[in-house]
Amino acid sequence: MANTYKEKMKELSMLSLICSCFYPEPRNINIYTYDDMEVKQINKRASGQAFELILKPPSPISEAPRTLASPKKKDLSLEEIQKKLEAAEERRKSQEAQVLKQLAEKREHEREVLQKALEENNNFSKMAEEKLILKMEQIKENREANLAAIIERLQEKVIVTENRAGAHSFATHSEVSSTE
Repeated sequence: MANTYKEKMKELSMLSLICSCFYPEPRNINIYTYDDMEVKQINKRASGQAFELILKPPSPISEAPRTLASPKKKDLSLEEIQKKLEAAEERRKSQEAQVLKQLAEKREHEREVLQKALEENNNFSKMAEEKLILKMEQIKENREANLAAIIERLQEKVIVTENRAGAHSFATHSEVSSTE
């Protein structure tokens, strides 16, 4: 680690040699000065380097409080005051009219939304009613068709039963006639 430190110090010396070419005046390597502070290097230690940071006192220019010059007020005449009051009244009326207009537009929009919702509800109710009526008609037609089919089957059974009974009675009648 000591070797690394020595190499860094050599690099810093080389850097200061190069800088001295650009800055012919000798510079104190241990002191660096900035606009409002000064950095001094304190004796080197094995654990690292130490620096002292010295802040400069504020300059007298910055001590003077900077006040913005307020614009000079001119004396207003009665006419100018009256004009300003009238302009303020116009602005107030304009703002009030704008607020009333916005409220009216909002109410109109709410009314339109409500009307549309009512129309959609009515349309839905009508469609549901029409579907229900159509379904009921179909159920009625199916019921009537089923009843007609049942009646037809019953009538066929009655006819078949009558035919059998008639054939049986004919056979019995024939037997009775032939024995006589």
